[in-house]
Amino acid sequence: MTVPEGLQGLEGELRRAVRGDVGFDVASRALVTMDASNYRRVPVGVVAPRDADDVAATLAVCREAGVPVVARGGGTSVAGQATGVGVVLDFTRYMNRLVTLDPRARTAVVQPGLVLDRLQEAAAPHGLRFGPDPSTHSRCTLGGMIGNNSCGSHSVAWGTTADSVRELDVVTARGRRLRLGQGWAGAPDGLRGLVEGELARLRTGFPDLPRRISGYALDALLPEHGADVARSFCGSEGTLGVLTEAVVGLVEAPRARALAVLGYADEGAAAEAAAGLLPYGPLTVEGMAADLVPSSAAAGLPRGAAWLFVETGGETGDEARARAQTIVRAADVVDARVVSDPAGQRVLWRIREDASGTATRMAGGGSEAWPGWEDCAVPPARLGAYLRDFRGLLAAHGLHGTPYGHFGDGCIHVRIDFDLLTTAGVGRFRRFSEELADLVVAHGGSLSGEHGDGQARAELLPRMYGNELVALFERAKDLWDPDDLLNPGMLVRPAPLDAGLRFSVLPREPVPVAFGYPADGGDFSAAVRRCVGVAKCRTTSAAGESVMCPSFRVTGREEHSTRGRARLLHEMLAGELVTDGWRSTEVRDALDLCLSCKGCRSDCPVEVDMATYKAEFLHHHYEGRRRPAAHYSMGRLPLWLRWASRTRGAGLVNALARVRPLARAVKRVGGIAPEREIPRLARETFSGWWRKRGRPTSDKGGGLVVGRGELVVLWPDTFTEHLSPSVGRAAVRVLEAAGLRVALPPTLRMRGRPVGDGRSRGVGASAALLTARRGRVCCGLTYVSTGQLDHARVVLRRTLDLMEPVLETAAPVVVLEPSCAAALRTDLPELLSDDPRAGRLAARVVTFAEALERHAPDWTPPRLDRPAVGQTHCHQHAVLGDAAERRLREAAGLTGDLRGGCCGLAGNFGFEKGHFEVSRACAEEQLLPAVRNAPEEAVILADGYSCRTQLEQLAGVRGRHLAEVLAEGLAEKEAGSA
Repeated sequence: MTVPEGLQGLEGELRRAVRGDVGFDVASRALVTMDASNYRRVPVGVVAPRDADDVAATLAVCREAGVPVVARGGGTSVAGQATGVGVVLDFTRYMNRLVTLDPRARTAVVQPGLVLDRLQEAAAPHGLRFGPDPSTHSRCTLGGMIGNNSCGSHSVAWGTTADSVRELDVVTARGRRLRLGQGWAGAPDGLRGLVEGELARLRTGFPDLPRRISGYALDALLPEHGADVARSFCGSEGTLGVLTEAVVGLVEAPRARALAVLGYADEGAAAEAAAGLLPYGPLTVEGMAADLVPSSAAAGLPRGAAWLFVETGGETGDEARARAQTIVRAADVVDARVVSDPAGQRVLWRIREDASGTATRMAGGGSEAWPGWEDCAVPPARLGAYLRDFRGLLAAHGLHGTPYGHFGDGCIHVRIDFDLLTTAGVGRFRRFSEELADLVVAHGGSLSGEHGDGQARAELLPRMYGNELVALFERAKDLWDPDDLLNPGMLVRPAPLDAGLRFSVLPREPVPVAFGYPADGGDFSAAVRRCVGVAKCRTTSAAGESVMCPSFRVTGREEHSTRGRARLLHEMLAGELVTDGWRSTEVRDALDLCLSCKGCRSDCPVEVDMATYKAEFLHHHYEGRRRPAAHYSMGRLPLWLRWASRTRGAGLVNALARVRPLARAVKRVGGIAPEREIPRLARETFSGWWRKRGRPTSDKGGGLVVGRGELVVLWPDTFTEHLSPSVGRAAVRVLEAAGLRVALPPTLRMRGRPVGDGRSRGVGASAALLTARRGRVCCGLTYVSTGQLDHARVVLRRTLDLMEPVLETAAPVVVLEPSCAAALRTDLPELLSDDPRAGRLAARVVTFAEALERHAPDWTPPRLDRPAVGQTHCHQHAVLGDAAERRLREAAGLTGDLRGGCCGLAGNFGFEKGHFEVSRACAEEQLLPAVRNAPEEAVILADGYSCRTQLEQLAGVRGRHLAEVLAEGLAEKEAGSA
């Protein structure tokens, strides 16, 4: 069904009919053009209903207008069934409640927009859980799970979603409200007669396997199955009716679990072994091969080239572990590991759960891979043979993919490197799809074993079921939805599997951009294509040490998720819906609440880097135009602070900032949030202290060479230099105590030429490095975060000129501010990809802890033996990693793990007008509660200046850099010795 013209009145009719939100604007529509599939459809509008009445009213208006309706949950479907050209129903905004939970009956009443993890959290205190648990459990909804009959890793124990459904409240396309369960009482007219007239076909037409999801489950309506209308509705992909409420069953959760990770020589051996483990009653039998495992995670796995993740349960930890060890003894493995502690299990499960994203980048070259044949299923005993044939078919078509998934159920997930950008590539996609469908059927399997048919596979259902049974599906659809109003083109009378591909609208040639995008071949479109829609960014809590995506966790709105922003950028490049390109206000507004925390760079399974995309967009959006005031005030902060230090105006600035009317005026002019206090400038800069300190030993060049150990260069970042020089002083104290020789970067212009311009090589590197007095290096962070990339390039090229003598030495560059270190590691080489010095400097950057660990390995820090609370800096988490910091804290006796999340200040973000409430809400998620609940003797750690400022302004506490804490420990140790 196509959307008819002349729908200008539809929006008004819907606004009058429903109490929920109606969005026909560009942004609302752009956000739902895609799900996690290869397909794209542009809807006419989006409705977020408040209740079942709103759903019925929406259907009535759309039926009158002849406009189709698509019900959407978390938008993580991989077959295209959560997209449509009509009106999209978004249940996540309002119809997202857990209505009731009855522990005695082990049931829950849920609305369709409820996220699975919220149900699990409510059930857990009662020792219960919902059985199915897809890898998207932190963002998929119960309505979407029912629509697709989702399964997850525990299906060998607890089955599919259909096995957990008891009753369903449904509104049909013609407005009937039905209560579906077992028996014909709630069924639409004519359905019973259809079944009773086709008993033989229904009894013989469906393959018998645990993961048969394809087509309509009409066999559930057979009398021997109790005419289970609710079960038959599961997996119908929103084509039969719109779900408004569900009664679902819960299962008893094991009190303890153990995870046996079994290593095999290859994928085939793991697949052959999976079915043989089922008699031992495992909770999971999940499989994956080595080419899906990041090298950083491989250390936690036993030896092998493929693994089975076999979870067992028990009343006690010993019982669960004993069952796991029994499975290990029974298995013929290369190596095995049994993990009992929950934290260790979470680390290993994350490897498996992230596979849906990591599989989109092929190992080695990193070429793109796509869904479409994501979850075929065969009888578990035939899995090994099927995988061999599947690999052969890939090779015959010159394609590559890495199977993984639910080996115990014979269900395989795989992303394949289809070329979906060219006509020839799309043709190969079709031919492969047809041949693979025949292969699956030959092995007695189902085209879909978990995610539904959607557009990706529905066209091929006759190959699995035959034309007669597919015709029966069409008759059933017509009984439920005679006007073909609900999700047309899915399951029956399907759209072609190669039509409406989301890549077809993107530019064929790379668009001119400022960053190099080395991981995407310099192509910004390829960078945006990274987002495949698995929506890990839509989690509502920073579980564990996750950072991504803090603004979404505050607002809960799609446009503030990494996925939503990526979708808007996709539509901007497409130019069909967002028509003003880089000047788009829709994209600008969505990016406005991006904190540039870089959390997505590490937490997103496909490493979408929205901070970089935001900087790129702002660069083009404001090119040749007046920028927001904050870009001039905070974006050029290094210039203002340098001016204040040169004119000795720090004291004056501090004094004026305390005059409230003047401070209000300055904040208003500078685009600074009125709720914020202007930070105090240090009266003496760090480099000023450095020049005046003590009577150091001189080298032949007359410079400062304190100590006789290895030379390290301490980077005087803007924040340490002008706002927190105590951090720099402390770092010098600790580095020297560790026996290192500390120097600052060059700041001198010699003979009228910059140091390092190629003509000053005759000056000894050590002398040039250590005797400098004027000029400053800068990482360009504030320019990058505000999209002033031309300025950033100038600053960074000057920095490379100044740092050239350092690059002629072997000295590491120690950067104390995590955001500055991250900028030098990533932004510098990506902005100046044409300058080989950029990569050389980036490779030299080390954090404070890394410098001590690598260059003073025999040094022992002072023992502090105190608890530590705080938050790992988001850029540290995303770019630098904090393993060395953890080890240093442990060596110093600082106990406790720092929290995840983001402090919410994030450089200039939290200071910008209009951002204060979001900034504060981010801090309230984890950081501030952790500090408030900390014991009195705890050390409040915050290596980032932004984090320390947020703590001071919102909690009234002083956070300290790890260097300051260690320096204080050294002083106490020396005082004790004296």
